[in-house]
Amino acid sequence: PPSTQRTFHLPSLLLCPHETPQGRLPGLRVKSVFLVWLGIFAGSWMVYLHYSSYSELCRGRVCQVVICDQYRKGIISGSICQDLCELHKVEWRTCLSSAPGQQVYSGLWRDKDVTIKCGIEEALDSKAQPDVAPRRELVLFDKPTRGTSIKEFREMTLSFLKANLGDLPSLPALVGQVLLMADFNKDSRVSLAEAKSVWALLQRNEFLLLLSLQEKEHASRLLGYCGDLYLTEGIPHGPWHVAALPPLLRPLLPPALHSTLQQWLGPAWPWRAKIAIGLLEFVEELFHGSYGTFYMCETTLANVGYTATYDFKMADLQQVAPEAAVRRFLQGRRCEHSADCTYGRDCRAPCDRLMRQCKGDLIQPNLAKVCELLRDYLLPGAPADLREELGSQLRTCTTLSGLASQVEAHHSLVLSHLKTLLWKKISNTKYS
Repeated sequence: PPSTQRTFHLPSLLLCPHETPQGRLPGLRVKSVFLVWLGIFAGSWMVYLHYSSYSELCRGRVCQVVICDQYRKGIISGSICQDLCELHKVEWRTCLSSAPGQQVYSGLWRDKDVTIKCGIEEALDSKAQPDVAPRRELVLFDKPTRGTSIKEFREMTLSFLKANLGDLPSLPALVGQVLLMADFNKDSRVSLAEAKSVWALLQRNEFLLLLSLQEKEHASRLLGYCGDLYLTEGIPHGPWHVAALPPLLRPLLPPALHSTLQQWLGPAWPWRAKIAIGLLEFVEELFHGSYGTFYMCETTLANVGYTATYDFKMADLQQVAPEAAVRRFLQGRRCEHSADCTYGRDCRAPCDRLMRQCKGDLIQPNLAKVCELLRDYLLPGAPADLREELGSQLRTCTTLSGLASQVEAHHSLVLSHLKTLLWKKISNTKYS
């Protein structure tokens, strides 16, 4: 019948004149196989990159071999050498390194969570075997030399601190602390190995900062050392768990994605307000402290750490620089643009186009840079009754100039207003 005939031929109307369902399947199979192959290839390449980068960035084994080799030879010493090299009581855990020359690991020592830090610049010869201990004593542990008296070592340490921190009346007391730390076994004398170890430690920028800020609440406490390897309090919680990322990807994370992750994975807003108050207090500590002024030269959320009770801790002091060091870098430096006058990541001074030399004052003080950071950290999720005033104060803060006269006039006032505003919101609550 006609109706039956129409029903029989209806599916064929959906096909092109020369195409059958079976004719299309081989093409689909080829595309599917190609996509699967491409996915496997891309995944394998990412795994290869991850592990090759990991082997370069994470070389704690090399660090330990180098340090313990020098310890057994009697070249260096320190308060944790025996635990590290003989008793094996220092446990290396997660690699947190972001640069091959500065090894950073989370660890465990005497039932305490610690951060292990060690520099291996001279060990990173691309042709060297990963577990071969290089002869670093020829470079790093070369001072002081045999025959140096304790008086000469004291003067040598004082000169070094003057060059790096400035000529300050408080430096002789700091020299005394260095010598006390060197005499870790409390035998009232400083051996050559002890002197070599503490001198090598002083060459590490972060260690020098830890020493200068050891009385401050928001810097990690130094727990012990062996040669130029040292332990600090356990790594503070970051704005989100950086350790979950492969080491190669951490410095490549876009700021926008970092900010988004912070909002998703970070603490509740009142806790963030408490952390921000601690960060502002840290800025106060860096400004005209006992050992001079310090500049934050990499102001990022990655450095905003905090304890289990949400008290701020500076997660990394590598990019905090003494004013004397920054001024020495800028002095007489030739430039075409202000970008040529940049110390670290964001300690930037203006360029005198006429003289073609960098000026001495930084464009932005610490507080202005921190306030820029806090705009992204505090404004998302801020209470509605606070958001407008908080945004206004943060905008005012970011306009602060680095000129000394303006910093002196406005710095303390703006900082005090911000702390008061935040503290009023969380005081008398569980968050305070």
